[in-house]
Amino acid sequence: MPEIVLATLNAKHIHASLGLRYLYANLGELQSRAAIREFTIDPWPIDIAEQLLAEQPRIIGLGVYIWNAERSQQLVSLLKQVSPETIIVLGGPEVSHEWQDQAIVAQADYLISGQADLAFARLCGQLLRGEQPPGKVIEASTPPLETLQLPYAHYTEQDIAHRLIYVEASRGCPFKCEFCLSALDRSAVPFERGAFMQALEQLYQRGVRHFKFVDRTFNLNPEQSVALLEFFLARMDEQLFLHFEVIPDHLPERLRSTLQRFPAGSLQLEIGIQTFNPRVQRIINRKQNNAKSQDNLHWLRTETQAHLHADLIIGLPGEDMQSFADSFDQLAALAPHEIQVGVLKRLKGSPIIRHSKAFRMRYNPAAPYNVLSTDRIDFPTMQRLNRFARYWEMVANSGRFQHSLPLLLDDQPFARFMQFSDWLFSTTGQVHRIALKRLFELLYDGLTGPLSVPPATAARTLEADFNRSGIKGRPKFLRNTIDPGDGANPTTNRHAARQARHH
Repeated sequence: MPEIVLATLNAKHIHASLGLRYLYANLGELQSRAAIREFTIDPWPIDIAEQLLAEQPRIIGLGVYIWNAERSQQLVSLLKQVSPETIIVLGGPEVSHEWQDQAIVAQADYLISGQADLAFARLCGQLLRGEQPPGKVIEASTPPLETLQLPYAHYTEQDIAHRLIYVEASRGCPFKCEFCLSALDRSAVPFERGAFMQALEQLYQRGVRHFKFVDRTFNLNPEQSVALLEFFLARMDEQLFLHFEVIPDHLPERLRSTLQRFPAGSLQLEIGIQTFNPRVQRIINRKQNNAKSQDNLHWLRTETQAHLHADLIIGLPGEDMQSFADSFDQLAALAPHEIQVGVLKRLKGSPIIRHSKAFRMRYNPAAPYNVLSTDRIDFPTMQRLNRFARYWEMVANSGRFQHSLPLLLDDQPFARFMQFSDWLFSTTGQVHRIALKRLFELLYDGLTGPLSVPPATAARTLEADFNRSGIKGRPKFLRNTIDPGDGANPTTNRHAARQARHH
């Protein structure tokens, strides 16, 4: 029975907590007395509490994040009610800031705010020796990276076979975008290259082929970036897949020439645009050269085979609906494979709070603390934009409507998709759980109705996508066309399927 249990509630089973593995790797002599226990947010907290307490740990360390805040609160309440003697130690970004009024912190025994890699081991040592720490809240100083034990050996064979493997080549971010907790960092610091490369090699030899880098600014240091890319190019096979988050306006020639060598289906780049509005960028302290960003996106789309995932944010201070629409249309014209439309969230500790009064920012009081209205976007309009984002994910980012999407967007991407979004909600009243076959039928009705596409054109285009889908039976609008028959083999998109695994 472990005396220390490291636990968290992941958003999905496919996710594996890098943070817990850092804590475990750095427990030193206490490691043999500890275990990692991961759950998802789906089970009832009472069932998770039962599993945790069945091992009778003396200490439970719980990682709290925006996606599991509510469930973690319920879990801690249950744990302390059933087993008040069990020591609960909290950590993670959700409780590292503005913790004074959080019920979960009041109920727990200790909180480590900040990077707890080394601080958690020190606290556990004190508690297991019967020593009383000087206070409930331990503010962890940022550990020098060279003092940390890397966590990658603690991914299990089951993790490697069934879950995403997260790695980080550096920590921190030099930029100060106020919607992001990384605005609190002073700089980005790389891990020692030799040790990190050795860890990557060991993961590769164990069979890892999907590497998701969590670095905020992978291409900040081109020399480091190229070295990592060359490492993977030397080991390229059909299964290898890499995900990096990159700065949009920083793509020097040496990095460009390296990126060009990656084959299709092996590389995904997440590119944070957020807004193209220079005034809004100044308000949120985002330094971004828009012309370079657009040039780099165009180059990546036309000169590489990387899958491009670009981000925009709804509800930034100073941005109205027209400004967001302009950014969306500019980004759509650059044709990234995906546009991730997110809604601004007021992360605890992020500097975005300083704009609340001036721009009348109103946020959801519960996680995920999404913006509800601003001085430029009222609540009903924000709800329309939320539905736009959900339907965009369902239709555009799903990869299922590659032929139909250009017909849907035409030369006015935002305006036409917003028109479709409004119509779809008024027709269905749903933003979730629309069956795929029904979605094809709704797209036909939306195209031929409010968007005035000729029925024959809409049917012909949707049929090309439907035949790729593998769905049995024909939707109503295709029943008068030639049925491909049960023996048809709809084409599949191997690369799209591989990308979908990493969302």
